[in-house]
Amino acid sequence: MNKKRQWAEEIYMKKVGFIGLGVMGIGMASNLLRKGFEVAVYNRTPGKAAILTALGAKELGSPSAVAGTSDVVITMISNDAAIREVYWGEEGIFTGARSGITLIDSSTISPTLAKELAAEAEALGAAFLDAPVTGSKPAAESGTLVFMVGGNTDKISEVEDILLAMGRKVIPMGANGSGSIAKLAHNTIVGINVVALAEGMAIAASGGIDGSAFIELVQSGGAASKAAEMKGPKLLEGNYEVQFSLELMLKDLRLSSVLSDSLSVPTPLLEASKSLFQVGESMGLGALDMSSVGQAYEQWIGRKLSGKSDNLH
Repeated sequence: MNKKRQWAEEIYMKKVGFIGLGVMGIGMASNLLRKGFEVAVYNRTPGKAAILTALGAKELGSPSAVAGTSDVVITMISNDAAIREVYWGEEGIFTGARSGITLIDSSTISPTLAKELAAEAEALGAAFLDAPVTGSKPAAESGTLVFMVGGNTDKISEVEDILLAMGRKVIPMGANGSGSIAKLAHNTIVGINVVALAEGMAIAASGGIDGSAFIELVQSGGAASKAAEMKGPKLLEGNYEVQFSLELMLKDLRLSSVLSDSLSVPTPLLEASKSLFQVGESMGLGALDMSSVGQAYEQWIGRKLSGKSDNLH
């Protein structure tokens, strides 16, 4: 009898679909599998699911197929255009989504698009949450992301176990679109901080200060920041392996610029930082980590930000 009661009281483990197996998606989906979730995956570019299928994921042939076999579908896609294709395409999520399914987008997209997705989901009898994350590749791999979520609070509670399998905190932000607004505001600060760090390092290097000593100072004083912690070593070593790419940061700053204009918020620091990331993109740095924007400063001052090389010309 006790065994029957125990069986009856077991919590149903939701079937999860994951679409978008890029730098972030691979780590996020891996953590879902390690926590025991049944996961179906799809990626627009073939060949990225091998790591996940080895962990037990089932690879399917379209977003529609993933939606058709899942209780919850999570998308982690690069931009608004790609999201539209994945959700509204010929074999998109909305062609396979059934009433009662919960759709979660963890991409960084425009708040307007997030609201459109929510309205379409509601018309199908489904729920939608815009749930972007903070934390780059290392946090996705370690399961320490923070989710900022827009949407119905009851729905957020229903999927909190899934989100916490990939992260350490879930913060409700308000109605649909609020998660996207919060993410753009947050990444505005991140972009500005990375540029500020590179600029400070450029001043120090030009004055003959060793970069390592300067970063130690920064982290010991009022200029301490997550940017210095994560990007300082990359700028010192010239190692621009991607945690979060320059092109994606530029995309986010462009979205934030559009948002701030619609809200009539003056954003001089946002615009200056966006221009510097545009310089980085014009230098061919888009696919590198966003800290590679420091290479623009190195060209301008004619030396490495580490202070170890006096002449780049």
